Amino acid sequence: MRSPHNPATALESLHVPVSAAAATTGPTPTRAFRERVVGATAIALAASVAIQNAVVISAGAPSYGDPIKKVLAFHAEHRVAVAIAVGLEALNLPLLLGFLTGLHGLVERRGRAGADWARLAVAAGATLSAVFALYAVLWNGVVLSAGELAEPSREFQLAWQLHAAAFALALPALGTTFIGAALAAHAGQLTPPWQRLLAVAGGGLLLAAGAANLAIADGSGLIFVGLPGYAAWLVWLLATGVRLVRARTADRPDDASTSDEER
Repeated sequence: MRSPHNPATALESLHVPVSAAAATTGPTPTRAFRERVVGATAIALAASVAIQNAVVISAGAPSYGDPIKKVLAFHAEHRVAVAIAVGLEALNLPLLLGFLTGLHGLVERRGRAGADWARLAVAAGATLSAVFALYAVLWNGVVLSAGELAEPSREFQLAWQLHAAAFALALPALGTTFIGAALAAHAGQLTPPWQRLLAVAGGGLLLAAGAANLAIADGSGLIFVGLPGYAAWLVWLLATGVRLVRARTADRPDDASTSDEER
């Protein structure tokens, strides 16, 4: 026997609040998934760059101001270490461009706040990739010629200086990328304020060091001005990546759900 139909109950069921319906069906995880992918790319890039530098430092790589005979001896004896570092550079390039384009997409989907900064970061990142590609090619030339020389030649020294100049020129490109990406992420409410300050300080050091690229190519110690900025870039990448990987699955902020409950 059927229970009697209750009109009041039927009317109430037709007027379910939107917030209750959303809570029942659950929020879409699409945006959070995108944020996690971009965050994972940032973490992978930071890890790859850190490993790359650890390999070179552990092998005792010479600085650009060291005597050219020491440079020749290092590259003749540590060809494998350089091969690993250059190989990781081939991985860094797609990771960098993937992270920057992904970040640009996240910022635009959050209302286009900071979209101009994101476009600047993508353009600077493309320039940085080109310069780092030249840097890696010149390093290949240095290590390949080192195995055939008993004494440093003028060509070998020139290749080493061009390699140093390429790295010095990459510093301002990295600084511009760093500042643009950080300001875009902050405008899109993806990162806290301290990361913006870190980027402005670290990116400024990279820009300042890059201005002395001729001196750095000649072996000047001014390159060490930019190294704290380089380290700040890795810290920012890691912090941003972790924050994005831990993204909420909800498309609405916390205060939106709270205000709906209060109503």
